Amino acid sequence: MKPHSPPETDPASGAAAALPDGGDRACPDPVLAALAPSLAAFLTEVGLKTRTLEHEPVHTVDESQALRGAIPGAHTKNLFLKDKKGRLFLVVADEDCAVDLKVLHTRIGGQGRLSFASPDQMRERLGVEPGSATAFALLNDREGAVRLVLDEGLLVSDIWNCHPLTNRATTSIARDDLMAFFARTGHEPLIAMLGTADHDDASNGRSS
Repeated sequence: MKPHSPPETDPASGAAAALPDGGDRACPDPVLAALAPSLAAFLTEVGLKTRTLEHEPVHTVDESQALRGAIPGAHTKNLFLKDKKGRLFLVVADEDCAVDLKVLHTRIGGQGRLSFASPDQMRERLGVEPGSATAFALLNDREGAVRLVLDEGLLVSDIWNCHPLTNRATTSIARDDLMAFFARTGHEPLIAMLGTADHDDASNGRSS
């Protein structure tokens, strides 16, 4: 397991070092509070700032890119996977990362090739519907059944963008605040280089 040590910010990433203040102290992200009140309440309680943009529902990376407009920072795609022994993994990668499911298990300690977990497993473990998988859904994994895997390539960006438990919006959060969120929910990330040399992405159309 590789400990997280934030790298120097890539000036080309276009990400700001911190999110601007917004809303009031009781409800700093009113859009998030309306769409995902349990998540908003948790983030407010632990003092983590976010900014949320509501949009039409999106189910793939291509749809997300077409609808969201210009939002600074890294945009994530999320793969909810299982290995041959039934262990569950939430893989959070940059939207442009080519993830090869045929070899991914060798990089993250899976037993045999990985496949997509079922919609019922997603609802049971992450509390979200297919198309809405997100790093924030680990809030609902209270038993710690899901192994978190992060794309090493994401770490150069100060701001990460994720669904807020619904594909009807995009929530921006500082990288270090999201790491604090993982710690608060009991999910220590495994950080791995997930990209492949080519761009034949086996996950296209199945991620959110």
